[in-house]
Amino acid sequence: MNVIAPAPSASRAPAACAHCGAPLPALLSAPRPAPLPEGAGRFCCAGCEGAHALVSGLGLDAFYRRREMAAGALRPADAAAEVPSDTDFAALATPGQGGTHRLELMVGGLTCGACVWLVEQALAADPEVLRARASLSARRLTIDWRGGAEKAKALAALVARLGFRPAPWSPACLRATEDAEGRELVRALGIAAFGMMNVMLVSVAVWAGGDMGAATRHLMHWLAALIGLPVVLVAGLPFYRSAWQSLRAGRPNMDLAVSLGILASTVMSLSETLRNGPYTWFDGATALLALLLAGRVLDRAARRRARQAVAELLALQDGTVQRLEAGGITTHCPAAAIQAGERILLASGERLRLDGVLEAEEALLDTAATTGESLPRRFRRGDALAAGMVNLGNPFALRVTAAAADGSLAAMARLLERAEQARGRFVSIADKAARFYVPVAHAVALGTFLGWWQGVGVSWQEALVPAVAALIITCPCGLAIAVPAVQVAASGALFRRGVLVASATGLERLASAGHVVFDKTGTLTEGRPVLLEEPGRPASALREAAAIARASRHPLSRALVAACPEAPAAPPAVEEVPGHGLRVATPQGEIRLGSAPFIGLAQEDEGLTLWFARPGLSPVPFRFADRLREDAAPAIAALAELGLEAELVSGDAPPAVEAAAHAAGIGPWQARATPEEKAERIAALSVAGRRPLMVGDGINDAAALALAHASATPQGATDLAQTAADFVLRGEGLSVLPYAIRVARRAQRLARQNIAMSLIYNIVAVPCAVFGYATPLIAALVMASSSIIVILNALRAGKVKS
Repeated sequence: MNVIAPAPSASRAPAACAHCGAPLPALLSAPRPAPLPEGAGRFCCAGCEGAHALVSGLGLDAFYRRREMAAGALRPADAAAEVPSDTDFAALATPGQGGTHRLELMVGGLTCGACVWLVEQALAADPEVLRARASLSARRLTIDWRGGAEKAKALAALVARLGFRPAPWSPACLRATEDAEGRELVRALGIAAFGMMNVMLVSVAVWAGGDMGAATRHLMHWLAALIGLPVVLVAGLPFYRSAWQSLRAGRPNMDLAVSLGILASTVMSLSETLRNGPYTWFDGATALLALLLAGRVLDRAARRRARQAVAELLALQDGTVQRLEAGGITTHCPAAAIQAGERILLASGERLRLDGVLEAEEALLDTAATTGESLPRRFRRGDALAAGMVNLGNPFALRVTAAAADGSLAAMARLLERAEQARGRFVSIADKAARFYVPVAHAVALGTFLGWWQGVGVSWQEALVPAVAALIITCPCGLAIAVPAVQVAASGALFRRGVLVASATGLERLASAGHVVFDKTGTLTEGRPVLLEEPGRPASALREAAAIARASRHPLSRALVAACPEAPAAPPAVEEVPGHGLRVATPQGEIRLGSAPFIGLAQEDEGLTLWFARPGLSPVPFRFADRLREDAAPAIAALAELGLEAELVSGDAPPAVEAAAHAAGIGPWQARATPEEKAERIAALSVAGRRPLMVGDGINDAAALALAHASATPQGATDLAQTAADFVLRGEGLSVLPYAIRVARRAQRLARQNIAMSLIYNIVAVPCAVFGYATPLIAALVMASSSIIVILNALRAGKVKS
């Protein structure tokens, strides 16, 4: 927000505070006859001086250089931030494993990436701090440290000494802040709309009353001023604050042009009222305010809809859970206080607030909140349960696998925070164009004024009319929101269909993808092996093998047990040889269950196959198949209709990969592919200009996902894969991928349309204003209408049929 002032010279102190960037008091910024002592006259207050000393003492002076690049600054009030005395931060710290603690804060004053960097680096300088991560969009700071909870107070104090305002974090705090900002905009819009309608009534009488007497016209002017002045002063505060901050920063924004246009129209109208001129333009000033505020409310509503589902998911973690203590005793405690490994009881009809593993034999849960499935799903012992599900059956116990801050809902929020902080190529172009356009708009308005006053020879009052119209009509509001509005609308539409957009540039790249590469296990298939029926296989062999398999957690062993649930318990002497199989010694000899080499067969492993060898009997194979996702073949056919050729690259055995490719309708396939080979294949496609879209779910796919032109990962993928991917297909599996591509392509078309409309508007409207064909009222109506048209066009991004 602010450009840091250069170092003071020997004769003059800097014009802005060296820490927060606020203008210095007059006595400090006045010329001085002698050089200043080090530090004197460089700060607006003692708080800023102390914060600057702390930053320098930590060796983090790079913060000020980073802030210049980010055009950010601290507000003056932030520099004197203090830890709230009534907050017990030690009580808010949650214990972790190995004597660690975690504290989550909401930090006021974070305005740019440099602020985030400063907070994280300052906390990381403490040797006991294990991790410090701040989110600019959510203003959320998470600190993990080694030691007692009492250190939380000192860490919060350090954040405050840097010039920020720490407070306990909760989703409700963020929602309350957003609601307050939204209420302010709506209140300002109501005031502006009321004033515009009433001023219009008075102004129409003046414009239409050709034979109106001078005294009556003067009265009408004063009535318009009486209504219009308070409206302009109060309803325009959101614009004036932003314009003032941009002036302090030395980087004019579009709100400065809006504010100057409104205030210039108002001052000019007040001058005409005092001298009883023929017309005033209070109607133009109030109409401009009302229409611009309407556009901002629409834009905010679109952004709010895009984040509403995420906020609701985070809210699912609020509340208490029943912790199971020793002896079956239950105690109610906040969900945030539960750690991984603890057991909780979920009552009938209760919502699950934490990720866990089912300990009961069976459970029926509604998963609509997390996956979008309309029908409830049955889960069995050992299945993973995601936070957000609702228990539709009997009460059951589960073991928590992740604390609230590390669970699936928090991971979704982090993905969206990462996307919200990013910037796409079109967004960057529009932002740069808007910043460049503001000084151009001011120059055009000044040139118009001088041309009419000095060139044409009219009075300065008359010359001010086309100059103000030019200032209003050249405001780059439409250009500045042309692309962000489309991105927000498209991301919100995809989220409602279960697609998390984890990268702001992902939509642009997905729209231009020309080839798609699939992983097999867990991506094209369900990732759960199923035993195949084979004629002639002895039932006794299946029963004995399943009993031995109960001693292993290997996916094939679990699938074998699932195929024969009536199998007895595993023998006590079962030994597992990692990576090979199971064996058990009997009086007749050793029984083995595992790979072909493990049981002594001199043949190549067939992939998803277990061999069962008993003394004196022929080995029995148990062949498994990883069931293809039901929507895999239709999704690949839909991708082909969109012009994307598909191929399959997997690390599995050739027979399994070939079968999956054939069933899904994929031609090219590659088996036994290592992670390096997957990445090399993606690189080769990129070099060939194919712009590959990679779809994978495992750790071995992470490099290929990061290297691809665009990338997506299905529900249940590893954390590393989700971090590397641009999209997370959370709800409908692969069937939503073609829909996401259509939305992305439509979004790019609409973004180009918005930019083109904004440019055409300026090409046509600016000459009209410069040559006097547009009054300030007409300019206000045209300029604000263009912004609203851009927003309404952007909302079409989500209107894509499935």
